[in-house]
Amino acid sequence: MVEPMELPSEEQRSLLSDSNKGDRSWRLNFDGFQLSSQHTDKQVKPPRGIHDCYGVLGQGDNIAEYYQQQVEVLEGFTEMDALAERGFIPGMSKEERDKLARSETFAIRLSNIANMVLFVAKVYASIRSGSLAIIASTLDSLLDLLSGFILWFTAFSMQTPNPYQYPIGKKRMQPLGILVFASVMATLGLQIILESVRTLISSENSFNLTREQERWVVGIMLLVTLVKFLLMIYCRSFTNEIIKAYAQDHFFDVITNVIGLIAALLANYVDDWMDPVGAIILALYTIRTWSMTVLENVNSLVGRSAAPEYLQKLTYLCWNHHKAVRHIDTVRAYTFGSHYFVEVDIVLPADMPLQEAHDIGESLQEKLELLPEIERAFVHLDYEYSHKPEHAQAHS
Repeated sequence: MVEPMELPSEEQRSLLSDSNKGDRSWRLNFDGFQLSSQHTDKQVKPPRGIHDCYGVLGQGDNIAEYYQQQVEVLEGFTEMDALAERGFIPGMSKEERDKLARSETFAIRLSNIANMVLFVAKVYASIRSGSLAIIASTLDSLLDLLSGFILWFTAFSMQTPNPYQYPIGKKRMQPLGILVFASVMATLGLQIILESVRTLISSENSFNLTREQERWVVGIMLLVTLVKFLLMIYCRSFTNEIIKAYAQDHFFDVITNVIGLIAALLANYVDDWMDPVGAIILALYTIRTWSMTVLENVNSLVGRSAAPEYLQKLTYLCWNHHKAVRHIDTVRAYTFGSHYFVEVDIVLPADMPLQEAHDIGESLQEKLELLPEIERAFVHLDYEYSHKPEHAQAHS
């Protein structure tokens, strides 16, 4: 386990209400539902059988998956208990966060420098071979440079807040940058398909490599593939979405480099038409993968609801926040960029003084915003729950 971030500050201590002391019988408690060490310590799936080859879960897999889900639910509730009792959640220290930020910056810079060097190498390979498949792979590397600039710009924009022009932050810059990146990659695929079809139809379809050209092309493409594979492994060790996009890009490059090299060699030794066919395969692969990326990031921009398990955690935290909470009317969490916006409606006693009600709502808002997945939380206070839902027209 990671040690707590630091001792709670006075502001964090203010999140702890007086009701958290003394009698806690009003709180939800899952201490009696802890799983045995057999399921929490090992969490190892049974040996894989032949059914795994067909993508089918066996009975043992279903049982293991069920217990794993229960462990994750209880861990989420435990995290919410820590937040409710301490006013903060255990996490990394400031030094650890600074070290992680430096590592992320290094990963981005290393990827950009590698993309520039490898692009130059692949340009040379394209000139030496004249292969459409390798040219398609080289154009993909050119877009790597463009995408690197786009992702760097979005990361820089997110780190330079402007509360006057962007009062709710610029976290939406991240999926927007990825969307632009994916759109450009799909456009490249269409252009390569058109050129490859033109080459297949044309009668001037001749492809031949000398021994020296073949050695240069194979050496360069294998070296580029190896470097990209190592970068993919390194970038996948991070949780930052932008660096994960770099890792995905490096993985695509490994695939496109291998396909491009194989297509060029087959065209050289078997038949000329295999080169443009390889380029078409690369283009279709590029369009498919980045179309999936577009759909994934569109969901983060249009306000998709959080998973039911996450809403359970938030509801659990809201109920255990204060003894005066009579009902929880609404708990919503929806994407607004890479993070969630949260809306909570809680019911307090009708005769409660405004100052006390305000302090309960404000401290709950601050607790919710301490969760790393939440960018902003809105807490609405009410005295009854039988009325028409707020913003009903928006949900009709």
